[in-house]
Order: sequence, then structure tokens, then C-alpha cells
Amino acid sequence: MPKRIVVAEKAAPPGGPYSHAVVAGDFAYLAGACPVLPDGTWVRGDFAAQARAAFDNLARVAEAAGGDLGSAVRVGVYLRDFADFPAMNEIYQEYFGTENLPARTTLPVALNGFDIEVDAVLYLGDQAVSGGSERDGSESGPTAADQ
Repeated sequence: MPKRIVVAEKAAPPGGPYSHAVVAGDFAYLAGACPVLPDGTWVRGDFAAQARAAFDNLARVAEAAGGDLGSAVRVGVYLRDFADFPAMNEIYQEYFGTENLPARTTLPVALNGFDIEVDAVLYLGDQAVSGGSERDGSESGPTAADQ
């Protein structure tokens, strides 16, 4: 089955030569989302603002891929300072809830100039094989940022 490249117009632009996401079969592989606004402006300031911006981007890419964060089967969270782990857990629940959670790995990494990056793998199931036109997210419903 061929892969499908996803471009999420409502998300921050990729920070290098990679796609927002790639759909292969029933799965969507979402690239790392950083605290960047859709116009390319980096979110500076406290950890909470950066984390919400990163999760908002991830949600927008998930929608452009044909799913949502509830479709996540695996999430990776990368923190500049592991002391932010408790705050990240609270914000994480705003986006993923408290039940039927995906598997997750959280690692401290040497991020340069920002505090968090997140990526995910989504299971799209029948959504991926039902014709699956390439979506850009511009016609999707509200994201967590809109609520």
C-alpha cells in the first residue's frame, strides 16, 4: 500500500525537510510538533504555553491526517527539563483525557531554545481505507486550541 504525505495547513510549518505526517496503511505517523504558531512564530514563555502550543500543533496534524488525538496509539514526549514532567502530565490530560490512553514514552532531551516536542502514531482503521483523500485540515472541526 502506498504512503500518503500529509500537509497540515493549520499547523506550524515543518522545521526542516520532512512531512507533517505520513499515512501508511491504517496508521498515521506524526512528526515532532514544537511550540510554534501556524505562522512560524515560536511560542516563548512558560512551559504551559509552550506545551499547549505543541499539543495544538499535534492535534491539527492528526486532523489533517484524518484522525484526532483520540486515535493515538503511541505518543512521544521530549522535555528539555524533566522537572516539567508533572506540569506536562496535567496538560497532556487536557488533550488525551484520562481513559483509553495511548502508550507513551517521555524522555529528557537537549532541546535548544524550547521546552517540549511531541510526536505520535495514530490508528486510523477504516478511516485510512475509505478512499482517504489527502486533507489539509482546513475543513476540519475545532481543535483543542479552539475550545
